[in-house]
Amino acid sequence: MRRAVAVRLSALLAAGALTAATGVALSTTTASAAAGGVTGYATQNGGTTGGAGGQTVRATTGTAIHQALCGRADSSTPITIQVEGTINHGNTTKVSGSSCNTAADKIELKQISNVTIVGVGNGAVFDQLGIHIREASNIVIQNVTVRNVKKSGSPTSNGGDAIGMESDVRNVWVDHVTLEASGGESEGYDGLFDMKDNTQYVTLSYSVLRNSGRGGLIGSSESDRSNGYVTFHHNLYENIDSRAPLLRGGIAHMYNNHYKRLNDSGINSRAGARAKVDNNYFEDSKDVLGTFYTDEAGYWQVGGNVFDNVTWSSRSGDHNPAGPNPTSNTSVSIPYGFTLDGANCVPNVVAQTAGAGKGLKVSDGSCTPQNPDPTDPGEPTDPGPTDPPAGTNLSLGAGADGSSKASGTSYGNVVDGNTSTYWSPSGSTGSVSVKWGSATTVSKVNVRLASGSGTIGAYRLLNHDTGAVLATGSGSGTVAFSPVSLKKITLEITNASGTPRIAEFETYAS
Repeated sequence: MRRAVAVRLSALLAAGALTAATGVALSTTTASAAAGGVTGYATQNGGTTGGAGGQTVRATTGTAIHQALCGRADSSTPITIQVEGTINHGNTTKVSGSSCNTAADKIELKQISNVTIVGVGNGAVFDQLGIHIREASNIVIQNVTVRNVKKSGSPTSNGGDAIGMESDVRNVWVDHVTLEASGGESEGYDGLFDMKDNTQYVTLSYSVLRNSGRGGLIGSSESDRSNGYVTFHHNLYENIDSRAPLLRGGIAHMYNNHYKRLNDSGINSRAGARAKVDNNYFEDSKDVLGTFYTDEAGYWQVGGNVFDNVTWSSRSGDHNPAGPNPTSNTSVSIPYGFTLDGANCVPNVVAQTAGAGKGLKVSDGSCTPQNPDPTDPGEPTDPGPTDPPAGTNLSLGAGADGSSKASGTSYGNVVDGNTSTYWSPSGSTGSVSVKWGSATTVSKVNVRLASGSGTIGAYRLLNHDTGAVLATGSGSGTVAFSPVSLKKITLEITNASGTPRIAEFETYAS
């Protein structure tokens, strides 16, 4: 048995709980909080968009998350669930419905598709409650913390996995999350990030995994080789005994990760698995790559890695480390584009970007953290005051619709060329769209406010056809983006002071 990890969670990670038994708010918005930023193998097999194009729901309890899943028209209706507060056993119950299959002791994403779960506001903490993905596809989990999930002791959840996937799972993107335990198997914990029984096309990016006996696995046994096509990049693995990850069969790509204090072993490629290991930084660790605890060999392609104070055991029996001078024994072809940071700057870049609550910051590929690019939903950027664009306003004569509107207002008022009429949401936030009967190229919009309007604190411009985020900003005025052909463009107001009055939602080709 591996030695248990004794380090306990920092008090900084203790979040204030929201004590309401249930809490869910609905708005008919049309974007995924994760649209546009997916990377790695999750971009393959048709891509991973989560709840893009569907309704957005705010939830403050586990029960509310399940209610949102069960309230959809069917099990594949897109939905984004924005989570704030502490989700635990006390506020998570089973909810029944034709579009869901939930359980009381975990967040259950079972036999469903097209779902995003994203932490917002003061953050989302899943405390002793795991997230289980089973017979599901097109799932995004972003900006949440999952901690202290146990398989023994009390309470138990999800077999002890912080995030677990099994049984015909496809296309999952987990991004900017923090996964933590407070020990190893003897303390009741299992894996932080596990994939089993035909799970494929997964990316784990900009995340923290720490203080656990087991980081995670791909394949539950030597015969479970139906998993793979998994990317791990810009993650921090810290104070992990083993499985960083364990890979049985399949292909995995690990790049620009920071591995710190891997106590017994690290990347364990076995049972015919192939791992491409690029520009990672291994620090204060032991046997960080190899085939361990089996006589069924795995393989690796290595390049650009830094080994800082890494110790290597001698090869013996079923213990076959790749070091002290790791060399490639296979080649792995990667089907997607990616940009490598230099390994020497990985600790700094990962420290500034990985984990929940980091503002979804990413690397620009040159060792410099930055906010998400315009296709990513990050902190809003104000385009600043600009002159109205020249050219033909394509909105004139087009159609319009949107979310619930305030009494006395009309969607059509944003496309009528009259700045004295306007559309307002029923509250301070909502969405309004311009639509055409055939694809129309748009590269610039101008949002005009009517007299007496509230202030737009933050907005997103969305390609309604795909759910992609075209631009983010605040206030009103003109914003430009790369030309895109679409039938419908949406202005989603996500924060406002007072009630906005949108007099005109103008669109231009250039």
